[in-house]
Amino acid sequence: MARRRSPRSRAVPQRSQRSPWPTGPVPTSLSTVELTTDNADPDGVLVLLDGVESSHLDLADPRRLMFEYMQQMLAALEESLPEGGGVRALHLGAAGCALARAVDATWPDSRQLAVEVDALLAQYVRDWFDLPRAPRLRIRVDDARRTTTAARENGYDAVIRDAFADRAVPAHLRTVEFTREVARALGPGGLYLANTADHPPLPLARREAATVAEVFEYTAVIAEPGVLKGRRYGNVVLVGSAEPLPLAHLDRRVRTLPAPASLVHGPAFEVFVGTSRPFTDPPPTLDADPVAAAATAEGDGPTPASAAVDHSS
Repeated sequence: MARRRSPRSRAVPQRSQRSPWPTGPVPTSLSTVELTTDNADPDGVLVLLDGVESSHLDLADPRRLMFEYMQQMLAALEESLPEGGGVRALHLGAAGCALARAVDATWPDSRQLAVEVDALLAQYVRDWFDLPRAPRLRIRVDDARRTTTAARENGYDAVIRDAFADRAVPAHLRTVEFTREVARALGPGGLYLANTADHPPLPLARREAATVAEVFEYTAVIAEPGVLKGRRYGNVVLVGSAEPLPLAHLDRRVRTLPAPASLVHGPAFEVFVGTSRPFTDPPPTLDADPVAAAATAEGDGPTPASAAVDHSS
């Protein structure tokens, strides 16, 4: 979920892809998906879910990310993770796999898993776009928290949460208990990045920051100044790690992005959090799975673990 400024055209020219693109909205398992193009962006395609901008892919340049928060996330990954080699990344929320494509182009030996709760959307994305093949990128149809809980300890260099249901982060993907599972799945020096979106005065983003700080020793927030100053609605990227973050390098990097952003850390991070309380799981009940119950309440019903499917080719 992100802002985008440029005008769009509903005409979708056919390019090189595995199967024809739709000419209008088509139903998925949980919503509708539509592809549009921009008159000034001949290589770009915008993926809309229920009419809301969800992903933008540059078919010629995977590293060109249109959404500002994805630019911020890629900057954090590049400044925090070693050059060369590959990255073991877990993407919680797949949609068009724009950031996964950028990671694959930056670290060609990467092994990535993208988790998408919408089964038809996952299949469409594989069919429509020339995404990296397995084992470079696997798309799994499952609930994001279920996959995180089942992940091997120290199994990932980065966990990226970019999941929304009804324009909000699902409740079961923003709690202290969930974030502890993320920390367990991260290896030494691993990085947790979480996208959220909020209205002034950012009450949800502040609580999410408090949640991340409850689990990770080193934390930061990245956002555009207008969002941080409470002038408008926008995206906020939360950063967490068990090891020190490259704050000086990352601060310079985000300030020089096409849409300059601010890095909030240290005392400024504490001020940002203020008295906000971390999110926690609801008390467990005797007759319900709290993960499934929380997911269903947010409209993000999980696929049963026994029915999880990988779209790898």
